[in-house]
Amino acid sequence: MSWFDSTLGWFKGLFTPKPVTRDVSRLDGSARDASGRAADVVRETVATSGPLKPGHRREIIRDARLLPKGRRVYTPGRKPLMTRGEARRFFSTTFRTRNRDVRDLLTDEAQLTRYGLPVWRTEEDVAAALELTVGQLRHYATHRIRERVSHYVTFSVPKRSGGTRLLHAPKRKLKALQRRLLTLLVAKLPRSEHAHGFVSGRSIKTGAAPHVGRRVVLKLDVKDFFPSVTVGRVRGLLLALGYGYPVAATLAVLMTEAERQPVEVEGTVFHVPVGPRACVQGAPTSPGLCNAVVMRLDRRLAGLARRYGYTYTRYADDLTFSGDDVGALEKVRALAARYVRDEGFEVNAAKTRVQRRGGRQRVTGVTVNAGLGLSREERRKLRAMIHQEDGGDAKQRARIDGMLAYVKMLNPEHAARLARRRKPRG
Repeated sequence: MSWFDSTLGWFKGLFTPKPVTRDVSRLDGSARDASGRAADVVRETVATSGPLKPGHRREIIRDARLLPKGRRVYTPGRKPLMTRGEARRFFSTTFRTRNRDVRDLLTDEAQLTRYGLPVWRTEEDVAAALELTVGQLRHYATHRIRERVSHYVTFSVPKRSGGTRLLHAPKRKLKALQRRLLTLLVAKLPRSEHAHGFVSGRSIKTGAAPHVGRRVVLKLDVKDFFPSVTVGRVRGLLLALGYGYPVAATLAVLMTEAERQPVEVEGTVFHVPVGPRACVQGAPTSPGLCNAVVMRLDRRLAGLARRYGYTYTRYADDLTFSGDDVGALEKVRALAARYVRDEGFEVNAAKTRVQRRGGRQRVTGVTVNAGLGLSREERRKLRAMIHQEDGGDAKQRARIDGMLAYVKMLNPEHAARLARRRKPRG
């Protein structure tokens, strides 16, 4: 190193913020490590900026047992930093990650409090909240390369547009755990005001209403929406919200699954993963997780819509834009597709639709040309069903009752006109 380089390095050091050492043991009044046990010394070294990412409020609080220790002299009888069981769990396939900077993160309770989420510091806390033992929790929250008994029932259903859709229905006990997680955690995750699918108080009606009477409606579809939300994205979301790495990794595995293929080895059938773990269609927690993961995409697309005088809503994987400036349509379509790719998703070009005022405009199955409701053709079919109604056929009567209830939800005036055509029940 030259004299100039050394002098320049010394000069830069005068203006570089020095790392700050904080005693994490005083945050709660007692030292706690990732396993919930008392720790002898729990310290961290962080930059003066503090947050995990620029502009975020999640603090970097690290597990001192996993920080570099430097050269250490072996001392007989010294207490190990981790028990054998803790080390086996922490360095297992379940906790594997490419980003080593997050493996030693501990819980940021202030961040969890800001979001109104339950404060779970350890796997023991998660197990207690789910009314399980730690062993039972790990039975469901462990990623195994060879699974003897699958926790999901997998089957396919035909798509309306052709092909099949693969569904993974969790078995009874796992489904009960995921439903409890839905109440305790997933239902409280932040989501954008533009999401209308799987949100309490919102529906296809609230998602379609903002697009009534617009000159043009643009519909985009996100390709493989649920499978694109992988276990890593779920874990990263939970880390950003304030959970420590062991808790975030455990919860992410508990709420995701990989597509598996049965393979027989020496007379024993194993279920082997043939793809990454991701949110699956059929798990109660998947819709809420996906809504939380795409919150930034929702906000970016809403900002794009405002820029060109358009309106934006999303129902699951259906993205809808509407506006009166037809000239800006191609710009909105191209930029929306780019934003979707930037956020790790892909637009299904085959399902992109442009609906103009002269034709039928439908959003999530609801006609929005002049008002919410069924199209004229659909109302004619329903009137024909009412005209041919047989008072003795309970199944047909129940079907008409259900369709009228659906129309009443969308447009009470249309429903009242159709109901007046029904014959009084004797």
